Amino acid sequence: MPSNPKFSSGNDERRTHRLLWCAAIICTILTLAVIIAGIITFLGYVVIHPRVPYVSVINARLDRIQLDYAGVLEIQVTVVIRAQNGNEKSHASFSHSGYILSLNGEDVAKLIAPPFEVSKNSSVDFNYDVQSLPIPLDPEQAEDVEVALKTDLVTFDLKGSTRVRWRVGPLGSIRFLCRLNCKLRFHPLNRTYIPSRCTSKAK
Repeated sequence: MPSNPKFSSGNDERRTHRLLWCAAIICTILTLAVIIAGIITFLGYVVIHPRVPYVSVINARLDRIQLDYAGVLEIQVTVVIRAQNGNEKSHASFSHSGYILSLNGEDVAKLIAPPFEVSKNSSVDFNYDVQSLPIPLDPEQAEDVEVALKTDLVTFDLKGSTRVRWRVGPLGSIRFLCRLNCKLRFHPLNRTYIPSRCTSKAK
């Protein structure tokens, strides 16, 4: 016997349409909520205008630099790095702080610090006393150091970063990376530091 044909009822189609409409409405509401939250966050940031914590080199000293006849270099440098939090209503947390001090492409030392907190509208200074192990230089590098000593200008590269987290009023917690990438210049004859701007950039 031939089978009876099956027909879908109009009620099933109406139910499907209703589910699709409900899903579309929910997606629209969620999208609007995200947009509104973004606008509120932006406006709140503009109104509060918090001061972003940062790190900077505030002082340094070339305690010792010696190059022997075999091209072996020995260095002792003091670097003072300050973590600054200019916010009056929130403390800042700093972690994973690490910086590489190098001369003519040779790493002299790594400057590291454990996690620490900086109170509201305050700062913390880290005094790094860097004493390198003897560094054997190739002839070209040794010649560059000799020229720097004769011209009374030695330049170190300082690169690194620290992670910062702090609370911005009602906006919640914000995390970012403070990067340092600058040059530290010294007069080796009197071991003095030539002050220059060395302040982190946030990312």
